Amino acid sequence: MTVATAVTATSGSAAPHLLAHQATLALNSGDTAWMIAATALVLFMTVPGLALFYGGMVRKKNLLSTMAQSVAVTVIASVIWVLIGYSLAFGVGSGQANNFIGSFDAALLHGVRLDTAYNAAPQLPEYLWIAYQMTFAIITPALIAGSVVERMKFSAFILFIALWSVLVYAPICHWVWGGGFLAKWGVLDFAGGAVVHVNSGVAGLVACLVIGKRKGFGRDNMAPHNLGFTMIGASMLLVGWLGFNAGSEWKADALASVAALNTIVATMTGAIGWIVPEWIERKQPTLLGMISGMVAGLVAITPAAGFVSPGGALLIGLITGPLCYVSTTYVKNMFRYDDSLDAFGVHAVGGFFGALLTAVFADTTINSAGAGANVLKQLGGLAAVIAWSAVVTFIILMICKYTTGLRVTDEEEIEGLDMSQHGESLHG
Repeated sequence: MTVATAVTATSGSAAPHLLAHQATLALNSGDTAWMIAATALVLFMTVPGLALFYGGMVRKKNLLSTMAQSVAVTVIASVIWVLIGYSLAFGVGSGQANNFIGSFDAALLHGVRLDTAYNAAPQLPEYLWIAYQMTFAIITPALIAGSVVERMKFSAFILFIALWSVLVYAPICHWVWGGGFLAKWGVLDFAGGAVVHVNSGVAGLVACLVIGKRKGFGRDNMAPHNLGFTMIGASMLLVGWLGFNAGSEWKADALASVAALNTIVATMTGAIGWIVPEWIERKQPTLLGMISGMVAGLVAITPAAGFVSPGGALLIGLITGPLCYVSTTYVKNMFRYDDSLDAFGVHAVGGFFGALLTAVFADTTINSAGAGANVLKQLGGLAAVIAWSAVVTFIILMICKYTTGLRVTDEEEIEGLDMSQHGESLHG
């Protein structure tokens, strides 16, 4: 008996008990096939995409440790998502979505069966919904690593990711996508401008401030050791982001197609918006600048991908590209914080302005859900995300500081984290 036959036979018998967040599966094979592909694309963004993107930007002695962080996040966040994260983010419990957190009803995927679906996507098997949302729960904390590479203890990083996934990501995901209070306010976030990018970028800023600057910051040469790796990683992120944004429609339809086009358009205008001021200032355009601008455009269009027209997407990339450039150069230099790979300057800043511009450029001919778009609503939602992420991230860092310790020793940092934390090097 095939799975489809089994689902049909089960749904044709006595109606099973459903949890409050569930619906009986009404399988659409086309949507399901697309979402399996989208899940693979988003997973591809972290390993190998982000691993190569970040790995190329650190010094050679920290390449493997940086890649190990992406791998570790993938492992830890996946397990936590199945154990409790999914239930806290999308569970309902009593029958009406809680404002702040989900429930424990679906912990360890209790009640999830072949014939169940998440109630907002009844055409998809719930197992697939869980897998797709898991990929977001993976890449969000993985982005934080960009702020703390080259000096954070691996043991502290593991503890931090485990706690952050439960205490920061799951609640904020519930607020926006699980029926929480930001969803009820009408805050628009199509694919994660606030949930993923502002959330991780703010956490990264707090983490780099608490952990402190790298030894020799502002004095030693800390230029990327292999921009080829970074270019390859950025290309993987671009391709994977189509699953990230277009997949967030949860269907293989016209709106998903618009989201895909918007993603590409904003990426390219983000690169233009970044490279023009860089070229004027430095007299030469850099590959790293073009790559960074592309990522800034990707980040900015994420909350807007399914709410704006391609014209709006063009402007969103063009506006946020230079804003992220200013943040990663002038603002960073002014305040002298060591956000190693600019997680805050690109993800928090790009996500913040992208979320505001979502309300400015929302087009009801593209998506009627944008009819209630309001800049003040967006600003209120962003303020809530920033406050929770900053405060709880700080508390988690304090827990790590007084248990595992946060930072490697000076000697270990000078040696490089590849050897001091993992006992291995790029050349064996």
